[in-house]
Amino acid sequence: MRDISATDPLKLAVFISGSGSGMDALVNHQKINNSIHQTALVVSNKPDVSGIDKAEAHGITTITIELDSSINDLNIRRIEHENRILAELERYNIELVILSGYMRVLSPNFVNKWEGRLINIHPSLLPKYPGAYAHRDALADNARITGCTVHLVDNGVDTGPILAQESLHILDDDDVESLSERVKKLEHKLYPATIDEFVNSLC
Repeated sequence: MRDISATDPLKLAVFISGSGSGMDALVNHQKINNSIHQTALVVSNKPDVSGIDKAEAHGITTITIELDSSINDLNIRRIEHENRILAELERYNIELVILSGYMRVLSPNFVNKWEGRLINIHPSLLPKYPGAYAHRDALADNARITGCTVHLVDNGVDTGPILAQESLHILDDDDVESLSERVKKLEHKLYPATIDEFVNSLC
């Protein structure tokens, strides 16, 4: 691993699919703390999402890479999509990939290329409630405690090694929307702090 410092920070790509609130929190954290990691690229799989506007407001290069709907074979379409992303990561000399509300499951081909350098945050206390509907599942289970988990990505769904977790109590009047908003506040603190610790461990 090369020398990493505030003057030569580790280059991050943040993958988003929507509002980019987690990416925005991370970039603000990096600016305030003179961080040794820097968001150099934001990749969205959807056009015209507000996360792109947030990234551009920070002066960060953004790229939208959509699935090519003209490719009928779903597996070939997925591989082609990820190969275009991989090419951009190489082009911008990205060293660590951060998934932040990225609503696509990455293939083993992608994950294996970025093993140990691919981090995700999930809105539950894994291994409980993996998948896309964590808040709904926690409420349906009458859980009293939930939270968020930062983990390395492996070839399962939300099964990679856990780096950090933070919990909160589910309120009696919580619904999916209110619980999501409260967990997001935890995420916006835990994720940047955990990335700090991870990058420091590389130095």
